[in-house]
Amino acid sequence: MTGSNSIRMTLLVLYTPQLEECRRFYTSLGLAFTAERHGRGPEHYAAVLPDGTVLELYPARPGRRTHALRLGLAVPGDITDPPLGPGRHQLTDPDGRIVEILAG
Repeated sequence: MTGSNSIRMTLLVLYTPQLEECRRFYTSLGLAFTAERHGRGPEHYAAVLPDGTVLELYPARPGRRTHALRLGLAVPGDITDPPLGPGRHQLTDPDGRIVEILAG
């Protein structure tokens, strides 16, 4: 789908009880996070992907936790830590979410 009628995701928020562990996990995949706080809200982390999509990591609180979710990311394998060879890799983040990586 192209043009002004195309639909794309612009924001994905993960609520986690393991904020720092998740930040380290997703950082190891090449995402660059910055700490943010909006007004009186909690401090959280945000990363902007090359297409402009924002991935945010928020601390979980009662009623706000992201449970079963499967993510797919395409990343250059040489920027991950440790580096990933070309192809599909299935990883698990600190909260048990499946993260499918397509390494190029």
